[in-house]
Amino acid sequence: MASLKQFKLPDVGEGLTEAEISRWHVKPGDAVTQNQPICEIETAKALVELPSPFAGVVSELLVPEGTTVDVGTPLITIDVSATGDAERAAATDVGGAGEPAGESTPVPTLERAPAPAEAPSEEGGRTSVLVGYGPRAEAPARRRPRHAPSPPAPPVHSWPSVAPIPATNGVESPVEEGVEHASVVLAKPPVRKLARDLGIDLATVRGSGPDGIVTRADVEAAADADAAGHVATPMPRGGEERIPVHGVRKATAAAMTASAFTIPHVTEFVTIDVTNSMNTVERLRELPEFSDVKVTPLLLVAKAVLLGVERYPMINSVWDDRHEEIVVRHYVNLGIAAATPRGLVVPNIKHAEALSLPKLGRSLNALATTAREGRTSVADMQHGTFTITNVGVFGIDTGTPIINPGEAAILAFGAVREQPWVHRGRVRPRWVTTLALSFDHRIIDGELGSRFLRDVANFLEDPGASLLARL
Repeated sequence: MASLKQFKLPDVGEGLTEAEISRWHVKPGDAVTQNQPICEIETAKALVELPSPFAGVVSELLVPEGTTVDVGTPLITIDVSATGDAERAAATDVGGAGEPAGESTPVPTLERAPAPAEAPSEEGGRTSVLVGYGPRAEAPARRRPRHAPSPPAPPVHSWPSVAPIPATNGVESPVEEGVEHASVVLAKPPVRKLARDLGIDLATVRGSGPDGIVTRADVEAAADADAAGHVATPMPRGGEERIPVHGVRKATAAAMTASAFTIPHVTEFVTIDVTNSMNTVERLRELPEFSDVKVTPLLLVAKAVLLGVERYPMINSVWDDRHEEIVVRHYVNLGIAAATPRGLVVPNIKHAEALSLPKLGRSLNALATTAREGRTSVADMQHGTFTITNVGVFGIDTGTPIINPGEAAILAFGAVREQPWVHRGRVRPRWVTTLALSFDHRIIDGELGSRFLRDVANFLEDPGASLLARL
């Protein structure tokens, strides 16, 4: 006789009372073992896999994909009397048996199941990307796109135009005899290999090196821009489309609306010469301490913010309406805004102020990888104290960012472009960017905000030997 058990959506915690069934991993008739992932659920804060509390055979899926249900809603019915058959089927499939489930089997907690080491993507949709980083490999498909995406348009980059010139100094030039070329792409062999590994067409990248040579930084920036951009799809003619708002996007909309209408925002801007920072990035990449770190200008911006907070602690505070107090945090949980297909998320690096520069770089890399694969946990997005949003990866000069609830300030880091700049009394080509700081004017007045922003700018204008001495 069949013995059917229903598995209900457990309490997801963190004040969340509902979740969407994003994707089922099983179907009726499938044998499952205890703790086998059976579906993915999307809450307002994270996408996680839900394990089965029972072993048996799936009798019925009670909630279709794309449906949002409350905690306690039955999700699936499993025939636990078929446990033996399920275990034998699992042993045939994977060479092992699952653990038997008794009547007292506890409901599992919502812990993140690790992603497969090399899970191929099922669909050609957009992958999650941390603002400032591009994906190094295809991430597992998390949702099925509603429309088949068109091939992405070539990225548009901001580097100056370069006239074709012959290859020199050991730089490869792909020119064939008897063939006319409208332009010649100059790049050294390691840079060409990097471009091949990242899937970047060098013909779409304009070089920033001497004589227009494409550098490693150019290729990495192109990969970042590729990953950050949305997949281009033609607009249908006529009619309308309605897109349900739920999960992360719904939570973000509510938080940003509350922030915009409850916090008196002030935004200040500064445009600076970051040529020395770009040179420092290249120097750091050559150091053995950074051999396993992807070093980008974002690392220096993060370090500049941490040093600024150390000098001006009020920047790292929050207004407590309930107790009518200002809470100054003497630790920094540094948030980095991440654009994902599910919406904007802001995972943070806990106690970033205590990290050395190499460890900070590794933490940024890990945060980027986790966001790229859609594995950012609820805990990773909680208790942030200061946020950086790198709008420059989208080719944007700057913006007026909205402060995350629970924080007092947010820094926007704009695109780094080579521009004419007065340097030592002469106009020269220099690397230039614009920073924008939005802050809560109840806590931070114009003087404090200006001093903090100026400190960050001063550091980026000349990181110098003082930074290297801190390693």
